[in-house]
Amino acid sequence: MKNTINFIAVCALLALASGTFAAGNHAGGHGTEAIGKPGVAAKVSRTVQIDMSDAMRFTPSTVSVRKGETVRFVVKNSGQLKHEFNLGTEKDLKEHYELMKKFPEMEHDEPNIASVEPGKTGEVIWQFTKAGTVNFACLHPGHYEAGMKGAVKVGAAK
Repeated sequence: MKNTINFIAVCALLALASGTFAAGNHAGGHGTEAIGKPGVAAKVSRTVQIDMSDAMRFTPSTVSVRKGETVRFVVKNSGQLKHEFNLGTEKDLKEHYELMKKFPEMEHDEPNIASVEPGKTGEVIWQFTKAGTVNFACLHPGHYEAGMKGAVKVGAAK
């Protein structure tokens, strides 16, 4: 009986995992607690415009916010390639990048990521709950390695 239950549990986990990768997307699972939490639109204190280009750069590449602040990032893709704005710790971004290299067509449905087609605009609303540095990057294969990354400097609350 115990082996049957373990077998069923393993099969269920494999089905979920293979379904996620077969579908080419994933949601959740990126420990965002270290960088804050999804923001509420009604609590946005300001909007920051960020441009993503095929020069593999974000403009601006550094943003300063206060601890507790909720920011709307409006990210415009001015290039001809698909780009993304992905908030995370440096460690999480590097791990996710390795996964993206294996599954380059992966789509995202997470509040800390905006995947943006050429000429389009996306947005991320985020509340920064801890002082320190929160990184952002484009994790499409080759983009991160080419330097498409930046940082949000989270200072003390006002």
